[in-house]
Amino acid sequence: MPNEFEKEIEKPESEKHFSITEIKDGVRTTIKDTLAVEEPMEVRIVFGPAEKRTGKSLAITMRTPDHDFELAAGFLFCENIVAKPSDIKSMDLVGPIAPGRNKPNIVRVELEEDVAVKIQDLQRHFYTTSSCGICGKASLDALDAMSLRPVESKVRLSAETIHQLPDILRSKQQVFRNTGGIHAAGLFNNQGELICLREDVGRHNALDKLIGRQLLDDKLPLANMAAVVSGRASFELLQKTLSASLPILVAVGAPSSLAVMLAERFGVTLIGFTSTNRFNIYSHPGRITA
Repeated sequence: MPNEFEKEIEKPESEKHFSITEIKDGVRTTIKDTLAVEEPMEVRIVFGPAEKRTGKSLAITMRTPDHDFELAAGFLFCENIVAKPSDIKSMDLVGPIAPGRNKPNIVRVELEEDVAVKIQDLQRHFYTTSSCGICGKASLDALDAMSLRPVESKVRLSAETIHQLPDILRSKQQVFRNTGGIHAAGLFNNQGELICLREDVGRHNALDKLIGRQLLDDKLPLANMAAVVSGRASFELLQKTLSASLPILVAVGAPSSLAVMLAERFGVTLIGFTSTNRFNIYSHPGRITA
């Protein structure tokens, strides 16, 4: 996939400035504050043979603008709609431009003619939010239809490296530094070096952007890498981790019970409550060395 998808906009639109009233030590002051932008993004796909192309509005998510093509590509990959970068023929930003913005909020993804898309087999229409992501997968059995397989990897990370990952992630979060209100997902190698980082108001979007970048660069699967997320580890984040064959997911916050069940079943090492002095390993601890 050409890196033409790397530069989508002339400048990031991930932050917005507001004039607010601050009350501090009983004193009222008008100050400027910088907030992370949250706006809807729609994913539309065009697919089918040349003589019968079909368009479908597939997803709406509340996201932080920037890296929208990566977000769309990562979403489609994690939902098993595309499998490789060559499945995507083109991506375009279409539709009206909201006042005060410089780009549309609709990503139109045209798939190659040989990509089989069976809309009737998709278990739901997708409506996602920045807080919960794509909801509705009620059980682990729902993943069987996606042909997901257990992750096989010989990668090992030291406990010392794990302790350092959240601080490394935080130190590179530019939008978080400016706003204090955004999630991040980072891709690390087994030496603890940051390979890629993406930020978004939705933790699931941040991971989709991260995976989407790797897809477009034709670097999937990621069986020798680890992902680090700034918040908790939900079932959905584990599903995305598994889709990319990531063997290790490190979360700053807590995992959910279903996330642990998924990690255990599919061979993912799931780590939570990660800080400089502790972390919990919830599944497959053999990949973490003392």
